[in-house]
Amino acid sequence: LALNPWDVVLCICGTIISCENAIVVVVIFYTPAFRAPMFLLIGSLATADLLAGLGLILHFTSVYFIPSDAVSLLTVGLLVTSFTASVSSLLTITIDRYLSLYNALTYYSARTVTRTYIMLILTWGASICYGLLPIMGWNCLKEPSACSIVKPLMKNHLIILSVSFFMVFAVMLQLYVQICKIVCRHAQQIAVQRHFLASSHYVTTRKGIATLAIILGTFASCWLPFAIYCLLGDYSYPALYAYLTLLPTTYNSMINPIIYAFRNQEIQKVLWTVCCGCFSSTLPFQSRSPSDV
Repeated sequence: LALNPWDVVLCICGTIISCENAIVVVVIFYTPAFRAPMFLLIGSLATADLLAGLGLILHFTSVYFIPSDAVSLLTVGLLVTSFTASVSSLLTITIDRYLSLYNALTYYSARTVTRTYIMLILTWGASICYGLLPIMGWNCLKEPSACSIVKPLMKNHLIILSVSFFMVFAVMLQLYVQICKIVCRHAQQIAVQRHFLASSHYVTTRKGIATLAIILGTFASCWLPFAIYCLLGDYSYPALYAYLTLLPTTYNSMINPIIYAFRNQEIQKVLWTVCCGCFSSTLPFQSRSPSDV
């Protein structure tokens, strides 16, 4: 096959994604202090994005080095599982942030840990089920006319994934609106209690809302084009359209470690310690709310 530059770009993105998220996974896994629910959810997101990066590399390999239906189905199954788990992990992080603000007094309890494990089980259980569908026979290898814009996924399969994404996005949007309301109310209460100036309250509130807007805006700008095209596109459309909408979704997995992991002060401490060659898993950590992460 002639080398498609779009496949090369996706493979390069997959390599960057794998390296970034592998660092996050290793840091969280090998640091005993990172066993709090918020770090488990960040680890779940990093694991999903790591698998997505490996899936993009495997896609390039399966197309140009090991062209076979079995490898193609394995690749698309891995990509569906990993990207579904990534989006679902973003939802669980949003839920955790909301609950950490809404139930601040009871957040640090055994119930939170149990809820976190339940969300992780549901996230990965649903993602694996979605990913197994092409392997279990829900593919268009024997019926090309039933193919979607992403072969060998069937049109119905991709519609289900797209509708699921819009539902997740709607829930995240609603939760972030509620988070903004809580942040504004808390900032106003603190300003009144400590006799802050109105301008200070305004700056604090604006900063918090801007951060949430960046998080949600990044997620929407990366995924909405592909989700919309999955609903409107057809297998007969030029492959260029699929590449143009699929590429931004990889950027989301590239940006996630920066937003959710590398901005965290505790993770930064470990990374700096590792870079200095004096790694210690018993570093003192200051417990922080997920809303700060």
